[in-house]
Amino acid sequence: MELLNDFLSWVWARHHNELSWYVRPLFLLPFCFFAYRRSLPGILITLLIFPTSLFWFPAPENPSPRVERYLAWEVQFLTEGSVAARAALALLVIAFFVALAAAFWRRSWLWGLAVINAGTLLKVVWSVAFGGAAGWASLVPSLFTLAVTDAAILLAMRFLRRRSLRREDAVGDGGRSNDAGATTLPRRSRT
Repeated sequence: MELLNDFLSWVWARHHNELSWYVRPLFLLPFCFFAYRRSLPGILITLLIFPTSLFWFPAPENPSPRVERYLAWEVQFLTEGSVAARAALALLVIAFFVALAAAFWRRSWLWGLAVINAGTLLKVVWSVAFGGAAGWASLVPSLFTLAVTDAAILLAMRFLRRRSLRREDAVGDGGRSNDAGATTLPRRSRT
């Protein structure tokens, strides 16, 4: 038990490094990608790796007082907070990931963006509502995550739509060539 407590203390000290708060896009984007590709193993692996980001970066020598206040509130909330509030938070986190996976599984870019934006807004509101002034520490990392994920998803959406249009144009051009008496080679399937 002492070994586990030592490990958790080590992880918690490293989580005071704010960089661990800014790496969320490194998990949300692959999560969305694997949901879009309908890869359940990819989704599960992403969810299993996500918590490791807490200890990727070294513990800061002088943690920000803002970060210390926020993490102190977080520990208090998770260990001593209302059971109903903790259960609600757990259900909201699960609902967020299920809704996000469902949106991209169904290839609904706009619903996916709506889920990410609503989840980010809810995270900040929850942090401020339950953490008071300390909760504001989550604002900048949350907005950073939102900006990066929204931009990447919008770029991916644009890229895939353009690629689809190019393929449709190529098929259409092939049909016109056949009408003109030219022969074309059959396209190989990519499956």
